[in-house]
Amino acid sequence: MPEKITVSGVLNSLVPISRFNKGEANKIFEEVREAGFKVVLKNNTPACVLLKPELYEQMLEIIEEYRLLLEVERRMEKAKQEDFIPQEKVLSELGINKADLDNTDVEIE
Repeated sequence: MPEKITVSGVLNSLVPISRFNKGEANKIFEEVREAGFKVVLKNNTPACVLLKPELYEQMLEIIEEYRLLLEVERRMEKAKQEDFIPQEKVLSELGINKADLDNTDVEIE
């Protein structure tokens, strides 16, 4: 995602739809690749936002992570103490001891 969106950056991202009618689509798409996004204006009103694919994917990931966070918060609010299983019990049932965990490398994405 763009690190910082400024007023001047947004103003520079405005593209009148008439530029598409003048055959400037390829140039506009290149500007999107460089800047990350453009806001297309029709009758001086935002009609759509053009995003480079990587930025769009990042936004979708952020939205999905936020949805998951909301779900976690919802579940935690409704959770009761008996819904939780102590770590010691889980380890015991799986036949794992604390030393096994301490000696295991884990990668988290």
